[in-house]
Amino acid sequence: MYRALSRKGPKVQKVSDEQVTDAIVYAIVSSELNEKSAASAVKKLADHFVDWNDLRVSWIDEIIDVLHKDTQATRNLASTLIQVLNSIFNQHHRVSLDALKNIGKRPARQALEKIEGISRFVVDYCVLTSLNGHAIPLTESMLEYLRNNELVDPNADEQQIGGFLAKQIPAKNGYNFYALLRHESEKSRSTRKKKKRAKTATKKKTKTASKKNTRTATKTKKKVKKKKTVRRKKA
Repeated sequence: MYRALSRKGPKVQKVSDEQVTDAIVYAIVSSELNEKSAASAVKKLADHFVDWNDLRVSWIDEIIDVLHKDTQATRNLASTLIQVLNSIFNQHHRVSLDALKNIGKRPARQALEKIEGISRFVVDYCVLTSLNGHAIPLTESMLEYLRNNELVDPNADEQQIGGFLAKQIPAKNGYNFYALLRHESEKSRSTRKKKKRAKTATKKKTKTASKKNTRTATKTKKKVKKKKTVRRKKA
């Protein structure tokens, strides 16, 4: 699969977030939104708030207003951002985790996992992009793609699948694999949604046409019945 995606997929430009907190913010947003929407959302947040500490003390509705989109996904990411950034501040007395770069990859990962509200995807993304560690971050669409295409055990959980992939994909190819798989999974999900909408629209049209035909048939029967009644009266 990796070889196939490398041949047909887009050229990947490796991302390296110098600040761990930057990676955390992006990962939280992109865990709820697709890549394109996530990049746009993070830019809006960075342009509006003075820094991530300013974002930390904001309200959920303020974040929603900045994103110009009130959905369950944006409310989830807004709530998680506030929770995670506050947890970082409470533990380190500032919204910065750059010190993790100097303590070793395993201790750094353990420190990330202790942050309240942080998900495995966010931890793995930070390890991969900020700490130069080996991890394969997995979004829901990526997990769905792997299971639907029978590339992993359907009963395996996110941790087991991530561990399995990390053993199959060398560290030097980790980000490339993540980016290609994510792109393909989001494209596949988008295609399925379009087909589902088209199918639903076709069903509605068929149902509407059926009702129309039924009404037409009913009217025709009533007209015929009325004509027969008139003839009988004349007779």
